Amino acid sequence: MHGWSYDETHLFEITRPLHDDVVVASLRAPYPEAGGYAWFPRAGNPIGHPQPALANTLARAVLSWLDAQPAFSSVGLIGSSQGGAMALQVLRQDPSRCAYAVRLGGFVVSGDLPGDALLTASRPPVFWGRGARDRVIPDDALARTESWIREHADGQVRVYAGLGHDVAGPEIDDLMDFVRRHTPRRTS
Repeated sequence: MHGWSYDETHLFEITRPLHDDVVVASLRAPYPEAGGYAWFPRAGNPIGHPQPALANTLARAVLSWLDAQPAFSSVGLIGSSQGGAMALQVLRQDPSRCAYAVRLGGFVVSGDLPGDALLTASRPPVFWGRGARDRVIPDDALARTESWIREHADGQVRVYAGLGHDVAGPEIDDLMDFVRRHTPRRTS
């Protein structure tokens, strides 16, 4: 799931090296913003602090979309920035559905969900890559996310020294490695 002002082609292109190994679907966020789309429109949803009710509604919509797809041997979630928040929100809504989550930048949405207790017990793999020079996501949202990952996931956290609020270089290599390690190979 892409970040604010992007569309479904953004992460689809970034994940192209995985396309021979896994089925990749990329969803477009529902709100037109800044020449692209947003999961959380700027109005009423400060960066790093979207309305939890909106995040839950959108996570349920993603799960409904998944319900309409063919059955897969496993489902992993990948998101950048707002899409990273959505990846975790979907995981929190239905922990048994998803094998792992990848967050590139981003944050966890405030509040507790019933799925959080299941995640604490199962501790699914979560990759969180972010730039050390990222000035978009507020410090309190980063701290909330760090705490949430420690409590609810088997976190692989990487902070990239020269990176801002973008996805590039070694972060992409680490993303590919993480997904390949946590996804069964296609047999057909």
